[in-house]
Amino acid sequence: MIKKNFFVTFFFILLIFLLDRVSKIHVIFLSKKLNNTDLFLSKYLNIQLIWNDGVGFGLFAFDDKIYYNTLTTIIIIITIIVFYFMIKAEGIERYSFMMIAAGSVGNIFDRLFYSAVPDFIDIHYDNFHWFIFNVADIFITTGVILLIIFELILKKRKK
Repeated sequence: MIKKNFFVTFFFILLIFLLDRVSKIHVIFLSKKLNNTDLFLSKYLNIQLIWNDGVGFGLFAFDDKIYYNTLTTIIIIITIIVFYFMIKAEGIERYSFMMIAAGSVGNIFDRLFYSAVPDFIDIHYDNFHWFIFNVADIFITTGVILLIIFELILKKRKK
């Protein structure tokens, strides 16, 4: 049973990580090939490459390397804690932590490899633009939302 759980968990995290990597590599490649960061523009969705050196959605971006390195270290520690919770959890809660962990590993990889995270999905309506994000951010956000739903709704039903 432990081996089966390990392989399912490993495959799920690897799948999310690879989906994130492939999407980022493709967008970076297109940006270099076209010599443009605006790759696709439409009424509600733009694919526009930006380099985020802050945390989620560009918050806490710093020009100073010491702050960037400290922030990266904190993110790595939090990811390790998420992995711990993932190991202890079961069911939908476990999959939620797996999504958060996989997305976090994808963004940590970028922070270490590029010194920034490539974000490129820009959802907007007229002049209102949501934060630009990437595939890893989608999984992190989905995992957090599922955990909130699990805590607020499903655990109350169990009581």
